[in-house]
Amino acid sequence: MTKSFLADTFPTILPLVSANESQETTPGREFLKVVIYGSKTGVNNTILTLYKLGFAQVNEWSPLLPSPNPGEVMSILTRYILTT
Repeated sequence: MTKSFLADTFPTILPLVSANESQETTPGREFLKVVIYGSKTGVNNTILTLYKLGFAQVNEWSPLLPSPNPGEVMSILTRYILTT
């Protein structure tokens, strides 16, 4: 069974962030990582919820990775935020 998690009810938000993968230091930008830990279902549902809220595109998150805790996975979003 396929479910559609894309909703047209949320306005398009233009974030003040870049999905640039480079880790070079640039004035006016701060490098950060957002990590979600939990079950596969919990991590996927949280990524989809954050997408619906305009926080990040689903494809900007890493694939599910094993976490240090047995039975748990994690996904990482790497971003630069504007600081000026």
